[in-house]
Amino acid sequence: MGEGKLQAENRYQIWVDGDWPVGTKGVWITPKDDGRYHLKHEDISLPAAVIYEKALDNNAGWMQRFATVYNVELCPHGKTSMTPALFQKQLEEGAWGITIATPPQADVAAQAGAENIIMANQLVGRANMAAVSHLMSRLPVNFYCSVDNHLNVKQLSDFFAPLGQKVNVLIELGIDGGRCGVRDLSDAQALAAYIRGLPGIALAGVEVYEGVIHGEDAEQQVKAFIHQSAEFCRLLKDIDLIESQHPVLTGAGSAWYDVVSDIFQQYDDLLTIIRPGCYLTHDTGIYQTAQKKVMLRAQDGKKVATNLGGDLKNALEVWAYVVSLPEAGKAVVGLGKRDAAYDAGLPVVERGFRDGEPINIKGLEATAIMDQHLFVNVPDDVTLYVGDILAFSTSHPCLTFDKWRYIALADEEFIVEKWMPTQF
Repeated sequence: MGEGKLQAENRYQIWVDGDWPVGTKGVWITPKDDGRYHLKHEDISLPAAVIYEKALDNNAGWMQRFATVYNVELCPHGKTSMTPALFQKQLEEGAWGITIATPPQADVAAQAGAENIIMANQLVGRANMAAVSHLMSRLPVNFYCSVDNHLNVKQLSDFFAPLGQKVNVLIELGIDGGRCGVRDLSDAQALAAYIRGLPGIALAGVEVYEGVIHGEDAEQQVKAFIHQSAEFCRLLKDIDLIESQHPVLTGAGSAWYDVVSDIFQQYDDLLTIIRPGCYLTHDTGIYQTAQKKVMLRAQDGKKVATNLGGDLKNALEVWAYVVSLPEAGKAVVGLGKRDAAYDAGLPVVERGFRDGEPINIKGLEATAIMDQHLFVNVPDDVTLYVGDILAFSTSHPCLTFDKWRYIALADEEFIVEKWMPTQF
């Protein structure tokens, strides 16, 4: 990781404690000599996105231990945070690489030190191919992308071969009604044979995304799909259609990573890689629900998730002021769609402060959200004032991260000394 990490430090501000661009939100306004900024005491402009370091450390370690016990590699999806400092943390914890969805994201991952990069998406278009080519020529990265189409495969080979390069590809398998991916295994095998004869492309393995599977029997469907995909990858290896010495089998988002890993560990002749992304900050919505199911499955099957010690914890909140109390039972908070995710549930009040002291928040509930405002129901026995600070957790962290240029890293006393730039 050495050269990539040096590049990252030269090109990106991994940590920042000042010199903000005009219009930056969620940072200090007046510098302090000690460089310690207290959220509770209004040293930082609100709204502000905040990650708690202790919970972050917990989550990073927990998932890496999970991968280690299951003997699978961890390649977390970077699209969640697009934050170089967090990529570096995941790599330092032991992650095999970083997963991304676009060529610009690949550049950020490589600059942060990732030597293995999986683009869990199709690489289409000459300019996008050029971006990957430039990346491969600048930095020592192993780049992989997904393919599911003969024409795209030919386009890739025609682009990279004249440059003296080969791009690693993973055949994506999909399900009816799902997202990308070849639906029929005979078609996928024909695609693999076609790839084998092309000069600018190398088949490295198989990629899947099981997160599109839903329904009452989703778990059984996921198991069947992963078993089928693993057997297909082994078949391609056995008939010498995979060029890599370590055939890659990769899947698993943040909901079914336990089920996928349980099957992956049975294929020790393959390089098995899981790609959850939201675990690092977790949430109090859809991924909390998914993680509870992971732990229940572990209890029922006496599996390792319950023996790792602890569990994932929410690490990301957005702090904001109460800006108006226009009528009884209603508060308006200066936080909106420009600040927090709202696609999978409204923000949830986690804590409140007035003059640096905790206040009663029991029963406060968000009911609606606008661009810059959040409406909160206030029970009769809760008193709020304009200027009170409320901190909210969210559901689906991907769509909170992308609303911030800088995210504060706070300790247990809500003191911030560093901010992490995002690279969306």
